[in-house]
Amino acid sequence: MASSPLPAPRPISLSDIAAQAERAVAMMEQIRSAMLAPTARKEAPLFSLSQLASLLEMEKGSISHRLGKGDLPAGRLNASGSRREFTLAEARQWVREYRKDRLRPSGAEAVTISIGNFKGGVSKTTTAVTLAQGLSLLGHRVLVIDTDPQGSLTTLFGILPDTEVEEQDTILPLAMGTETSIRYAIRPTYWDGIDLVAAAPVLFGAEFALPARQTQEPGFEFWRVLDLGIDDVRGDYDVIVIDTPPALSYTTINAFMASNGIIMPLPPNALDFASASQFWSLFSDLTGELLTKRGLDKHFDFIHVLLARVDSADAASTVIRQWIGQTYAEKVLPVEIPKTAVTGVASAEFGTVYDVSRYDGSARTFKRARDAYDSFVGHIEGSVRAVWNGQVGVLNGSTPSANPAKEGRR
Repeated sequence: MASSPLPAPRPISLSDIAAQAERAVAMMEQIRSAMLAPTARKEAPLFSLSQLASLLEMEKGSISHRLGKGDLPAGRLNASGSRREFTLAEARQWVREYRKDRLRPSGAEAVTISIGNFKGGVSKTTTAVTLAQGLSLLGHRVLVIDTDPQGSLTTLFGILPDTEVEEQDTILPLAMGTETSIRYAIRPTYWDGIDLVAAAPVLFGAEFALPARQTQEPGFEFWRVLDLGIDDVRGDYDVIVIDTPPALSYTTINAFMASNGIIMPLPPNALDFASASQFWSLFSDLTGELLTKRGLDKHFDFIHVLLARVDSADAASTVIRQWIGQTYAEKVLPVEIPKTAVTGVASAEFGTVYDVSRYDGSARTFKRARDAYDSFVGHIEGSVRAVWNGQVGVLNGSTPSANPAKEGRR
């Protein structure tokens, strides 16, 4: 087959790349303005009486009866007067009241969870955000930390990393040693119950600052910077969720070393399975160099593998699910996140299934996706409560063999 002659390519200079970057940022501004109009900021969903009843696992009649007491938010009728609606903050007040026996007990502190994978495109960031949102809908207060310079999680919260995030809004000052507590970078979000530490491309500087300090500062342990940085706020939150870069970077290592648990989203396909195997091998080798050879250790309260982006029509995925089950055994969560049009539409609109107030597609498809995430969040809440029980047990001196958070971070 004869090839057609092509014109010689024009050399691309650094100024051309800079111009391309400006066009990309401008396009992101236009997209966000369209998706998030009219305020160019995300807004949390409203909840109907039926949706509130579902959150509380109650009958609507019981809520109507409780409304008569006047001690919880009554919501308001919508513009047409056809239904009562509750804001997210109001719904969370109800949840915290009815689930108070399942919230963080006195004496326990935040459980820190890192979402990690060696590979991009595995729903890592979506998993982090939906976990935070889902836990908040169960009444918990969550801090989300974005440690990926690409800032995808930051974008999902309606903030543009390139133009709206400064160095002091990220963990970079922690990495550089100009700050010792992460409190300086915490900001509220549009979602009641979730605070954020944002990320931006400037965060790439951490990959230079941390090894430089390791060589220049006697006794410095680069892998403990984030762990020590969040100590000051562990009492302010129930759960801290950390989204990591798709690489075993200095910031990823920091996130893991600060965590009680790790969640790895893993689509059941051969390339992702192979990448995950490399990830654990490299992590094992690295921790051996950093800790084991120094006589140190690190214990995790849990490691979960989440089957994500599961395509039920893909026959090959059945075999790979078997590989995953044989490899990770009890670490594999008994829930699968389906690859559906719902998650595709939500992500295209900088959101998750929890951001969707009304889905125009198949109600059955939406329910399948929402039920999967609800199940996932429920399993993680179970792990979180187990860690809290261990913390309180050690505090009371009744279960000295438990693996509390502070022991688990060492």
